[in-house]
Amino acid sequence: MSAEFGRRSGGQGRISQWLRGRRTDRETEDSRREPLLLAAAAAGLPLAPAAYPSGYRCSCDRVGCPTPARHPVSFAWQTQSTTDHAQIERWARHQPQANFITATGMVHDVLDVPLDAGREALERLLAAGTEVGPVAETGDGRMLFFTLTRGTPEDEDEWWPCELDCHPETMDEHPGLRWHCRGSYVLVPPARLPGDLTVQWVRGLEHPLPDPLSLLEILTDACSRYAGEEPDHTTAAWPLRG
Repeated sequence: MSAEFGRRSGGQGRISQWLRGRRTDRETEDSRREPLLLAAAAAGLPLAPAAYPSGYRCSCDRVGCPTPARHPVSFAWQTQSTTDHAQIERWARHQPQANFITATGMVHDVLDVPLDAGREALERLLAAGTEVGPVAETGDGRMLFFTLTRGTPEDEDEWWPCELDCHPETMDEHPGLRWHCRGSYVLVPPARLPGDLTVQWVRGLEHPLPDPLSLLEILTDACSRYAGEEPDHTTAAWPLRG
């Protein structure tokens, strides 16, 4: 009887320690959330509130949300996005569970690749001495390379919005490289996803934003090899028309 009790109490003790550890980690994340969001704004990344996990579901009211906790809460997110510290502080304090997105194509773009390909590419880029800016990893298997935007040409007809992430329902159609430019967005760290997954920086905002073209060849090559295909440099750079 006593041995059985000891086994049970020992198991409960380990569970209690694990739960305490989880709470400590979550408290640490919460304490870093606002400073990291303000640092992102200071680096020029325009932010807007986004949905957040509610169990394994999304906090939004949409039944069967295709991208739970990954999308902005307002349809006006492009005009709402801001780098104003006072506004971001208000959002962060009034919506303590909210994720934040950053609107791309204004100041920065994001090259979004599968995690394994991204890790390989990052190692190659750093070994080659290439300037690499901030980089984030998502718990659902993507790596985000933050770069300068390609800008808006004088002739608007020479540019079109990136549709790879604007419509969440189409994301699965683009498992390789996604180029988030004007009209798109990504989650900005720190963020949480359903299943207790996170979005975190692996290279911080102290690194200046590079030209996306300096990263594109190695990222494209890594993605092609990740997919088991030969790289096709004639089609990889489709957003460069502008």
